[in-house]
Amino acid sequence: MLASTPKPPYYAVIFSNTLKDDTEGYQKTAHRMMELAEQYPGFLGVESARNDIGITVSYWKDLESIREWKSNVEHIEAQKLGNKKWYKSYRVRIAKVEREYGI
Repeated sequence: MLASTPKPPYYAVIFSNTLKDDTEGYQKTAHRMMELAEQYPGFLGVESARNDIGITVSYWKDLESIREWKSNVEHIEAQKLGNKKWYKSYRVRIAKVEREYGI
């Protein structure tokens, strides 16, 4: 399902990754991170897909909301675990959405 976002401008955090072979606990942690993010002020929605690479795009009201989410203690621990155990590679990109359209 596509995220229902407000009229721009707002921000997108694009998290792209490739996984190692050992992904034990990954799905449970990813699900927990979505539960937590949804509780944060400024969170607008999320879209995610996985094939050879995983891409999760979360939408946020402003940069301050993104900074607050990044500093969540449980999120920090999940990042450490991802770096140590799950990710072969990843990139985080933050973009300002200035226009959107679609059907």
